[in-house]
Amino acid sequence: MTSSANWNYPTNIKVGAGRISELSGLCRSLGMQAPLLITDPGISALPMLQKAVEEVQAAGLRCGLFSAVKANPTGENVQEGVDFYKKNNHDGVIAFGGGSALDAGKAVALMVGQDRPIWDFEDLGDNWTRVKVAGMAPVVAVPTTAGAGSEVGRASVITDRARHLKKIIFHPKMLPAQVILDPELTVGLPPEITAATGMDALSHNLEALCSPFYHPMAEGIAMEGIRLVREHLPRATADGTDLEARTQMLVCSSMGAAAFQKGLGAMHALAHPLGGLYDAHHGTLNAILMPYVLQANRKEIEPRITRLTRYLGLSTTGFDGFMTWLLQLRKQLTIPHSLAEIGIDDTCAGIIGRMAIEDPSAGGNPIPFTANQYRQIFTDAVHGRL
Repeated sequence: MTSSANWNYPTNIKVGAGRISELSGLCRSLGMQAPLLITDPGISALPMLQKAVEEVQAAGLRCGLFSAVKANPTGENVQEGVDFYKKNNHDGVIAFGGGSALDAGKAVALMVGQDRPIWDFEDLGDNWTRVKVAGMAPVVAVPTTAGAGSEVGRASVITDRARHLKKIIFHPKMLPAQVILDPELTVGLPPEITAATGMDALSHNLEALCSPFYHPMAEGIAMEGIRLVREHLPRATADGTDLEARTQMLVCSSMGAAAFQKGLGAMHALAHPLGGLYDAHHGTLNAILMPYVLQANRKEIEPRITRLTRYLGLSTTGFDGFMTWLLQLRKQLTIPHSLAEIGIDDTCAGIIGRMAIEDPSAGGNPIPFTANQYRQIFTDAVHGRL
């Protein structure tokens, strides 16, 4: 039997197969009469998207569609979405798709009520206090991949093309008011995308667990999220129609995003600049970088990882046991072992090192790496040196 539930932590979440049928009602509950559904070009061509739009329209709502969103959404994508929203007099957002579509949708919902450029709301200091909250649009989030967890996040990662940087745009009220986790929407995901996005969920839970900041609730969520990855990611990748595995991966994706308010770390501090420079898939980057970052952090995280291996019930406990399991999982999911395998060389190693220490995620790493240390981790990941 597949799982079904209603949760209100950290926001209102509808979990279970077929729950997409509740989309129009959730829009109405937020006062929407003319929602704008924001997604990416790949999703917009799929029957499930067309069906969702038609059902919302059949319920008497004027539902528009905006899909000009890149795999790594840019400031220009967001502005185009804002212009479309205003031109067509929409009154709310349905963010529908993978992490990029959700991030873009949340950013558009933020920006429709602002008169400053989006970069003025980068997650630095108290920039978030500049937001005109009254102008923000309500959001219903519908993830179609299990990885980013953006549906329960209070931020969006948006690429500043002029500077080739990914920036985190933040405000507490960017958290969607309603979320639908429907595994039937993820059934069509190819195995390689299921694997890469699932490893992204693992990276969120794992970095949250290893972050040095004090947040026991987040640690507990992270440990269970990692267990769900171990139990269900291989199943979901091997059989895309396994609704129970798909459900649990959607749940652990949301758990990772709830947990990483405790902090992220060097995986993301490197993945963000690499995504900005090379337009590479974020989940794949985290999956490749993962063991290299863990190895670099070993002296600080070994007690936590040892405790984790006991919770997971691994046959070999301790840091080495976890690394053995992780490397086997990556091989089982056909995750590349090195960055070179996805076309990234070490030409820009110095630049990457400097960009990594400036990334907000670096602040949550167990060890405050220098630019040279980030450069070394990156170079090791390029060449597959563990």
